[in-house]
Amino acid sequence: MTRVVLVLEEALAAAIAPELAAEGVAEIARVAPEHVAATISCAAAPDAAAAAAFDGATAVVLPAIAGILTSDAVAFADRQGIRLVPVGDDSAAARLAAAFGLAAPVPSVWSPRDIARAVLAAQPPAPELAPAPAPRTIVVWGPHGSPGRTTLAIALATELARGGRHVALVDADSHAPAVAMTLGLPDEGPGFPVACRQAERGTLDDVELHRISVPLGGVDVDVFAGINRPSRWPELSAVRVSRALAACAGWADHTVVDVAASLEQDEEIVSDIVDGPRRNAATLAAVASADHIVAVLSADPVGVARFLRAYPDLRALAGTTPVSVVVNRLRGGTVGVDARGQIRRTLDRYADIRDLWFVPEDRRGMDAAMLAARPVAEVAPRSTLVAAVRRMVGAELVPPAPASADLSRRARRRSAPRRAPRGALVDV
Repeated sequence: MTRVVLVLEEALAAAIAPELAAEGVAEIARVAPEHVAATISCAAAPDAAAAAAFDGATAVVLPAIAGILTSDAVAFADRQGIRLVPVGDDSAAARLAAAFGLAAPVPSVWSPRDIARAVLAAQPPAPELAPAPAPRTIVVWGPHGSPGRTTLAIALATELARGGRHVALVDADSHAPAVAMTLGLPDEGPGFPVACRQAERGTLDDVELHRISVPLGGVDVDVFAGINRPSRWPELSAVRVSRALAACAGWADHTVVDVAASLEQDEEIVSDIVDGPRRNAATLAAVASADHIVAVLSADPVGVARFLRAYPDLRALAGTTPVSVVVNRLRGGTVGVDARGQIRRTLDRYADIRDLWFVPEDRRGMDAAMLAARPVAEVAPRSTLVAAVRRMVGAELVPPAPASADLSRRARRRSAPRRAPRGALVDV
């Protein structure tokens, strides 16, 4: 349902509202411009009536004026998933909108009908209900420096599992695996290395995948722990990883793979063994097997610089595979005023990246999740991190599916043999 909030002068808002209604807008709210700053700023007491008007809004039409279109307004809209439509006539309005990465302002001198149509043209089309998508492998990659790959992989897996989807969460990091430790799961028993060995022998079927994975609990996510010692990296060869991920893709609706940062392929320079083990084979094989890649960078100068240096290598390996760029831990302290706009302009200038997803810093929610060894969505469901990941998943990865979605995989999994109790002897 489209819900538009008009933050305009009374005369202009009164003229535009009937035209929006005629174009099919379900709900239209009007808020006086002087109430906006107090509503969206943390430094002032919010106006209760204005705050209620923004609840559930899909678009806000507001003048491109320095006192109204501010960094607080843009951050508020980003947290709530609201699209901002600026209105203005002069070059100052155009510069202000461009500084925040918004579209060119709609001229207020246009007729009310033309303004209403311009506002609706700026809205994304309503998603059409479609059958559940085919199984797909989603690889979460990021440069060196801990940009939040594991945190985002867990958040994506948890969000993808909403609505009854079955998700496999795979730790294929051959340098510093952390999924099992983050979630408080055992990493001494069967896991992804066992899946790789069985895939090489051709014995990795649905029953085995069910046996060697660990259920996350609370959501339909099965976790495949990574190697528990760095010296075990030769077990994750390219052939093994490719076959194991292919088996997971046929078993789960979605497979989220956490990989290491390194993308180098220069082992042959220092080795005379042509077909010898490669430390980065797991990452390279996962990227080659991916249906979608989520590239993560940390919202600080060092994180952006590292991402810009490594992103061309990822893009060369990915080929035509879609890549979604996620700016993690967004905050103003390390970048300065208008962190969102500065990072957007930097990535556009140096890497030609225009489509970005921003995940705000939520230290309290992350601390609670780490303390409980659970996903953030479980311990802090109202976290801004959870909301940002949910918007990205709905727009980029999984369009809404009808209630009659195919549940054959879930039924097949319920009929699988029960897992061996923890501590029982199993053949690995």
